[in-house]
Amino acid sequence: MAKQFPKLEQSHIEFIGNQHVFFVGTAAENGYVNVSPKGMDSLRVISESKIVWLNLTGSGNESAAHVLENNRMTIMFCSFDLKPLIFRVYGSARAIHQRDDEWDELIGLFPAYVGTRQLFVVDISMVQTSCGFAVPFMEHKKERPTLENWATKNGREGVEDYWEKENTHSLDGKETGIFK
Repeated sequence: MAKQFPKLEQSHIEFIGNQHVFFVGTAAENGYVNVSPKGMDSLRVISESKIVWLNLTGSGNESAAHVLENNRMTIMFCSFDLKPLIFRVYGSARAIHQRDDEWDELIGLFPAYVGTRQLFVVDISMVQTSCGFAVPFMEHKKERPTLENWATKNGREGVEDYWEKENTHSLDGKETGIFK
C-alpha cells in the first residue's frame, strides 16, 4: 500500500496543488513533538526536491525552535475527496526570516499577508504515499478569515509586538530565532 519516492513526481505536485490544508511535524532533540495544521495560500513546490511554505503568525512558533535544533520536518497532506491518499514529504528544513538573504527571492511567491512570520525551505529526502482509507470525506467550504483579520487589525507593529510576547520561545523554552 505505501510507496516511497526519492523526489516529487508530477502527479504528486498536482495533488499538493489541489490541497487546502497540510500538516507540519517537527521535533527538537527532546521535549514536545509539534504537529500543526496549515492552510491559506502558504505552500509552493519549488522543484521536485524543494518545497517552501510561508509560516504565518500563530499562537506559538514551535517549528522555528525545533528546526534550529533538529532540522527534520515532515509535511503531510490528506485527500478528503473521492480518491483516498495520505502523502508525506520528509526532509530537512531551515527558517528564512526577513533579515536573511533568501527572503527577497522567496517572499514574492506568496500573497502579502500582514501576519507573515517566516518561510521554511524544505529540502526533500523522501516522499511517501499511503492508502488513506480511514480518512473521512470532507468538503472545503472556504478559508477562515480570522487569522488575517487579526493581523490586519493589529498591523505589522502589533504583530511583531505579539512575537515578542508569544513567539520568542517554544513550549519547552527553546529559542525560536525570530529576532536574532
